[in-house]
Amino acid sequence: MTRLKILFDEDSEAGSERLGPVSCIDSEIVERLNEKAFSNGDVYVGDFKEIIPHGKGKYTWSDGTVYEGDWEAGKLTGKGLLLWPSGSKYCGDISGGYLHGFGAFTASDGSIYEGQWRMNIRHGFGRKKYSNSDVYEGEWKEGVHEGKGVYYWNNGNKYTGNWKCGKMHGRGVMDWVNGDQYNGCWFNGHRHGSGIYQYADGGYYFGTWTRGLKDGKGVFYPAGSNRPSLKKCCLSLGYDNGHKSVLSQCSSLHLEGRMVKKPRVNRSLSEKLSGSGSLKGSRRISRKSADNSGFSDSGREFVRHNSSGTFSLDSDADQSVAQENTAVVYEREYMQGVMIKERIRDYTELSRKAEKQTKSVVKGTQKSSCVGIFKGESSYHLMLNLQLGIRYTVGKITPVPKRDVRAADFGDRARITMFFPRRGSQFTPPHKSIDFYWKDYCPMVFRHLRELFKLDAAEYMMSICGDDGLTEISSPGKSGSLFYLSHDDKFVIKTLKKSELKVLLKMLPKYHNHVKEHENTLITKIFGLHRITLPGRRKVRFVVMGNMFCTELRIHRRYDLKGSTHGRFTDKDKIRENTTLKDLDLTYEFLMDKSLRKFLFHQINVDCAFLKSQQIIDYSLLLGLHFRAPEQLNGLVEPPNMMPNMESSLAGQGVTPDGEVLFPSKGLVLLAHEPSSVNTEPGPHIRGRALRAFSLGDKEVDVLVPGTGRLRVQLGVNMPAQATRKLSRDESDSTEVELFEVYDVVLYMGIIDILQEYNAKKKAEHACKSVKLDPMSISVVEPELYAKRFTDFLQQKVFPERP
Repeated sequence: MTRLKILFDEDSEAGSERLGPVSCIDSEIVERLNEKAFSNGDVYVGDFKEIIPHGKGKYTWSDGTVYEGDWEAGKLTGKGLLLWPSGSKYCGDISGGYLHGFGAFTASDGSIYEGQWRMNIRHGFGRKKYSNSDVYEGEWKEGVHEGKGVYYWNNGNKYTGNWKCGKMHGRGVMDWVNGDQYNGCWFNGHRHGSGIYQYADGGYYFGTWTRGLKDGKGVFYPAGSNRPSLKKCCLSLGYDNGHKSVLSQCSSLHLEGRMVKKPRVNRSLSEKLSGSGSLKGSRRISRKSADNSGFSDSGREFVRHNSSGTFSLDSDADQSVAQENTAVVYEREYMQGVMIKERIRDYTELSRKAEKQTKSVVKGTQKSSCVGIFKGESSYHLMLNLQLGIRYTVGKITPVPKRDVRAADFGDRARITMFFPRRGSQFTPPHKSIDFYWKDYCPMVFRHLRELFKLDAAEYMMSICGDDGLTEISSPGKSGSLFYLSHDDKFVIKTLKKSELKVLLKMLPKYHNHVKEHENTLITKIFGLHRITLPGRRKVRFVVMGNMFCTELRIHRRYDLKGSTHGRFTDKDKIRENTTLKDLDLTYEFLMDKSLRKFLFHQINVDCAFLKSQQIIDYSLLLGLHFRAPEQLNGLVEPPNMMPNMESSLAGQGVTPDGEVLFPSKGLVLLAHEPSSVNTEPGPHIRGRALRAFSLGDKEVDVLVPGTGRLRVQLGVNMPAQATRKLSRDESDSTEVELFEVYDVVLYMGIIDILQEYNAKKKAEHACKSVKLDPMSISVVEPELYAKRFTDFLQQKVFPERP
């Protein structure tokens, strides 16, 4: 018996039914020339090869399904036409009974797809016109939009850019029919990252977004104001010297060319917000996104919900007077869509500030030892060499059978060395960089460490050695080290001095044991140690570490805390959005659950005891803060039909069934730990169990972050707290004021810079500085005193006990 089967799995977006197997050819056959009728009612008319359909033919199933086209050895193969009883139709390539190749499919709801198929699924380039007249033209993967594509809404809106899993993701441009445009980064269907929102009247806002909401610092240029270059605009926000360069993120979009538009409508000074962030109006994706503002010094803005489903902001009439002054621009800071700061600036003042920052960046680069030597093309070669070396090392060490780490696996002699000629060799591939020598230290030890941190070798290689490459970031400290960040933000790669390399190799056995015994350690997670030797015998040493701020939440503030006071502040003129601040810059105290605080300081004491035993000083706590929008402002940005509902927020993870972002009346909420509902991504190197909370009867807990969902609370990761700040009278009378004193925050932290040994040089430095300064105020003190001062500062000033 020969069986013919056609399976067609139409994805949910097409709106047609899922079709199962069609009837088969039975053995009881009645032959009439080139026609065969089957006992189950199926009929085939066409060519045969012996008794098997082969050539041209038409097969009609008993349920009314019809195929007419090519056959090969009893299977539907070649060009053909398929008709279903529901009215669906396919015309195109078929292979082995599957829709495979190029073809056109018309669904019963009227939608039409023309493009490439793979095994019954849209895959490749194609164009689909939906039943509501929306059109998508671009790349598909496994039945959904993925890659580059253009989506046209039936109301005239258009998105051009990257897609992932059927949603706008990556770089893209959204053009609204009213003339507004957003040009920048997207994540999971929302504006997320850096971008430019230009309004139809010619004004624009340059800043950052988080999940569709303005979040962070930005600059608003009213219509008719002088338009700076994109580079100066970046510098005015501090991005050029920050976490990642906006220019590198959005360069392929030709931002500069898209920014200039002719004014089309008259509007007030306040920003008009129009959101249609996803496939609005279609059955498949329905999401409305809006950027919401809170207070401004010049008047209060109110939200209006238009019949079109977009949001706009109206402001008091007295704001329109300021529009006449085209030299005025507005520096603003948002928190979860709520404006918490606004400073009115003159355009010439802002230009001078950007120019001054440009000079300081150049000057700082020239002083930096590594950055000064390896810049431009040399930096590119280093990045490529690093990727080639790590790919080779991980690929060589992964197939080795797992075993326990031995004493011989430690030390300078435990290494893999290889020469990478540009033309390639028997063991290495040809590449576009320069010839270099590669050395990988203690490969078996770091392999075991990666396994302890639950890091898969393939995932590790894809993050660092994938096609997306590495992003070079500026040095946050005085060391002059060169930093690279993996494309998925999971790993930081830093250059080391020779002395630091020796310290790390010396302490590696104890570090390995410490990490093995304490899964919740806050000490920097290290995944690899390498050296590249370039022509001229120049040696560059690298360490690969976990990024403590690898999270989908925006880190609004960063602090490097040592517990010392001398020189531990940042010049206000040098503070930008991603600047790492110091001890004296910290104006907050963080109150957290009693149990969480107990776990935290137990581990800090254990980690400091380890560092003290290794004679390490100068380490610090790197602290990142994610602020929730102040509760007092939430009511002002809620449309009338969006009432706070914690249960619906939990069920939809902060989004209504229509896709609108909620502003819950509550902030962070601790919940009993439920592993099945917790988002543990990103961060494959996160270890340890969920922490227990005193406030929930010592149960393991998660934190509910409105708009994001449940996050697993671990030591140093996703830790909820309440940040309190006292405003002085001088601050409250100034032109730039933070409006509230208490915030809900999510904390991320870890102990970094653990490679400074208290050696003879540091002892001499301590003696010299102690003559002129208070010995307790300087950073360089002996290890035991350093550890005590460090923990006392954190316990008393940073994380005090609840009253």
